[in-house]
Amino acid sequence: MNCPCCSGKSYEDCCQPFHLREKFPQTAESLMRSRFSAFALPNGAYLMETTLPEKRKFHDQDELQNWGESNSWKRLEIIKKPAENMVQFKAYYTDENGVAQIHHELSLFKKVDKRWFYVSGEFLD
Repeated sequence: MNCPCCSGKSYEDCCQPFHLREKFPQTAESLMRSRFSAFALPNGAYLMETTLPEKRKFHDQDELQNWGESNSWKRLEIIKKPAENMVQFKAYYTDENGVAQIHHELSLFKKVDKRWFYVSGEFLD
C-alpha cells in the first residue's frame, strides 16, 4: 500500500517502521509525515507518544483516535520548512459529514535525546 503521508513510498518503507517503534523519525518533516499517517490509519497511541511529554496533558489519546477514525484523510502537502524544527503543511480530508476540509498548520517540533516530538501548531488560513 502507498504510504498515507504522500511520500511516494510504500507504507512498509516509510511510516510503518515508526508506527511499529522499530525506528524513530530523523527529521521534523518525517515525524510530521508519520503523524499524518497515524491520523489516516488511525493510530492515536502513536500520536500521543510523539507529542512532547510535557505537552501531552493538553491532548487526549481517545480524541486523537476518534478524530482519525471520523475523517477520511486524503493527502498531505508540505508547504515549507522555515526552520529545522518547523513544518508548514496542509492536510486534506473529508469530515464525518462528507465535507471536504483543509487543515493548514505551522507545526513546531523539538528534538530531545535524538528523538523528535510534536510541540504545538499554529492554525493558518
